Amino acid sequence: MANNPTKILFFFILILGTLIAISSNSWLGAWMGLEINLLSFIPLMTNNKNLTTTEAALKYFLVQAIASATLLFSIIMLLLLTTPIMFIQWPINEVLISSTLLLKMGAAPLHFWFPGVMEGLNWGNSLTLMTWQKIAPLMLLSYVVSLNFFILMIIVTSMTVGAMGGLNQTSLRKILAYSSINHLGWLIAALTLSNSIWLLYFLVYMFLSATIVFSLNLFKIFHINQIFMLKSIQPTFKFFMLINFLSLGGLPPFLGFLPKWMVIQSLTQMNLIFLITVMVCLTLITLFYYLRVTFTAFMLSYAENMWITPSPSTLNLFIVNSCSVVSMSGLILITILMQLL
Repeated sequence: MANNPTKILFFFILILGTLIAISSNSWLGAWMGLEINLLSFIPLMTNNKNLTTTEAALKYFLVQAIASATLLFSIIMLLLLTTPIMFIQWPINEVLISSTLLLKMGAAPLHFWFPGVMEGLNWGNSLTLMTWQKIAPLMLLSYVVSLNFFILMIIVTSMTVGAMGGLNQTSLRKILAYSSINHLGWLIAALTLSNSIWLLYFLVYMFLSATIVFSLNLFKIFHINQIFMLKSIQPTFKFFMLINFLSLGGLPPFLGFLPKWMVIQSLTQMNLIFLITVMVCLTLITLFYYLRVTFTAFMLSYAENMWITPSPSTLNLFIVNSCSVVSMSGLILITILMQLL
């Protein structure tokens, strides 16, 4: 992308669209920001050398266009029904707006497009789809969300689909896609608690996802069996990369457990014990398929040819290893810091 001025332009418009959406003081302005964001991401997804990106871009465009049209319809209905002449509040309108935003970010049961689109993208665009593209819908959802039956069903469904969907996958992009759907369940639960908790959760999730994606992109790894070839090249790098998977799954004492810990503590104070139990049990299933990747890669030895593996630069390895150290020891350092303060 660095040698393509057009893609750099679209990348900045992508950022601008999200900023317009989250800083707007009206629903129409937010809708406009979402549209700018969508229309700038489509050219970034496509690549003439890879036909799967075109298919992914078409899927993404169709789903997002349906969501945007429904959101615009909901906004117009909201404006009509809150005038002094027709002062009627429809609960269905809140559900409609929430559903369109959930469809935009790929939460279950509106997740049908997300794994397929992820599979057709390169790692850079996959990371953008998993992290940046969720900022505006989550921020807008925080304006209307409340802990009712509809949101509880979305939380449980997202976590169930995210846990079960990744069990039979060999593609790392699909595993991360289903993991993202599972994390969305935690994020929506955090949304109902407070803005600071979900923002912290999202920042930690973005950091861990970026570290993993950057690690996999260095060696051009897209499937589980490709991880085995790292054994004789960079044992330390491989160890750090697999520790990041466990951190993303929320295994103590890694950094990924910190935001889950805060969500669990806040839900406990609200006496939502049953919801916490369901969330933790379903997260353990996601941790299982992370453990399956790491255990197999650590325990099994495969013969490989050294010359088929790309060798990344020392700087890139240093950056990834540094981020992995933060991921591995972040929770311990934060706990010590809190005790000192």
